[in-house]
Amino acid sequence: MKEMEKLNITKSRELFDEATTLIPGGVLGARKPADFIDGEYPIFLETGKGCRLTDVDGNEFIDFLCGYGPIILGYREEEVDEAVYRQIRDKGFCFTLTQKYQNLLARKLTELVPSSELSIFLKTGSDATSASIRIARAYTNKLRVMRCGYHGWHDWCVEMKGGIPAKMYEDVFEFQYNNLDQLEDLMTKHGNDTAAIIMTPFGHPNHQKMQVPNPGFLEGVREIANRYGTVLIYDEIRTGFRLSMGGAQKLYGVTPDLSVLGKAIANGYPISVVTGKKEVMMAAAHKLFISSTFFPNSDAFIAALKTIEILERDNVLDNIWEKGGRFIRQIQQLIDKHDVGAELTGVAPMFYLTFRKDETGAYKTKRTDFYAQLIRRGFFFSPFHHGYINYRHTEEDLRLTLDAIDQSLALLKQK
Repeated sequence: MKEMEKLNITKSRELFDEATTLIPGGVLGARKPADFIDGEYPIFLETGKGCRLTDVDGNEFIDFLCGYGPIILGYREEEVDEAVYRQIRDKGFCFTLTQKYQNLLARKLTELVPSSELSIFLKTGSDATSASIRIARAYTNKLRVMRCGYHGWHDWCVEMKGGIPAKMYEDVFEFQYNNLDQLEDLMTKHGNDTAAIIMTPFGHPNHQKMQVPNPGFLEGVREIANRYGTVLIYDEIRTGFRLSMGGAQKLYGVTPDLSVLGKAIANGYPISVVTGKKEVMMAAAHKLFISSTFFPNSDAFIAALKTIEILERDNVLDNIWEKGGRFIRQIQQLIDKHDVGAELTGVAPMFYLTFRKDETGAYKTKRTDFYAQLIRRGFFFSPFHHGYINYRHTEEDLRLTLDAIDQSLALLKQK
């Protein structure tokens, strides 16, 4: 089995070198070269359509990052974009006061999401998770927070603590997904002063294998929250409108007090939501202040309403579960065939291929070699983040991807 040659990413590198003179680090967040494989992956993209991306050097990829999750339908989805264009052209989208579309979207959420009675609309996932904590603290008049999962870049939850006083996160305690005993121990110590338990109802920790809930885990967390009078918040930024139309809470049958939604709700347009039970949400009307110049902008409301319409009309999630289920079953067959320590976790709409850790650290070399081969072959995954299936992935796209995974694992076994 012959290794593929490296991609030509000359223009990407030139733009990055220029960017380092203009922007701290060149690019921000999880888009830095070090968050992929430096020297192998492009850094700047030019276009996207459906499930395909083209970088500034002209390399084309079948993409499984989906913009880190928002692209549930496909890039440049014409029906969504046209609805937004019409809104901007015919009515406008940024005004001093609110347009009616917030009511339409809020009402739609109450039809779909089990916990939804009242909603607040924001722009980013970090906006929404932080607002949910503020609401929970205002409602309960308590301080502490138990957390499980990634909840954004704000002071109370960000992993890198530079520039943040310890007092901003000293009342936030972390527990591990599917570890009910750990949460029970924390609540025994802090439960009477705990405002919120915020967690991802489906386990997708950063850089780690994904987990479905063990029997009784979500139910156990719900019972603990009830016992201590604590607000249970589901961070469904990634799982909402992807695992089901009602999110993981609908799929698994356990309803939180508040839910945080974003990403797939608007197929790439910037909007997030805190939604939940009226009694808890009303704290936002009387006890705290949440506002932004851009929160009421209607372009993203229109995109969300149109995206939800398409998701329902075309049974998009059924399509993703069906083809994604076949796809991950076939990936598992390839893993069994080659036996190089690869591990597949997740579910049909979102999955992750990692390598079994060992004391020598050889798994890191395997990971680098494997994902370098995939990107060279034109398949865009991340070594450090799970992948997604979107509606525009065709059976042929998935077949080509399986061939590339087969060849890359074979090369790994050969080496």
